[in-house]
Amino acid sequence: MTLWIWILAACVIAFATKFVGYLLPEKWLENPWVLPLSQGVTVGLLASLVAANTFVDGTTIVLDARLAALVAAAVALLLRAPYLVVVIVGAVAAALTRLLMG
Repeated sequence: MTLWIWILAACVIAFATKFVGYLLPEKWLENPWVLPLSQGVTVGLLASLVAANTFVDGTTIVLDARLAALVAAAVALLLRAPYLVVVIVGAVAAALTRLLMG
């Protein structure tokens, strides 16, 4: 299979998943466990994406400037900095770490 077939298949699956959500009966969505489950899945997916982009390079686990950027951004978030400030702090931390590491 070519790459384009895989991309088209992923698009069809994503569209079908979203479309099925609209077809569900509303009483199913009013169950008390649906909202916490959907929020938990969202947080889990975001956390796994952040972890994969921070610690993985190809097929190996690495510790580099991305880790420093993540830690600096987390500290900025804990200090309740605005989103733009968090992004800038992370970028500056990554740049300084890369500068110091050579």
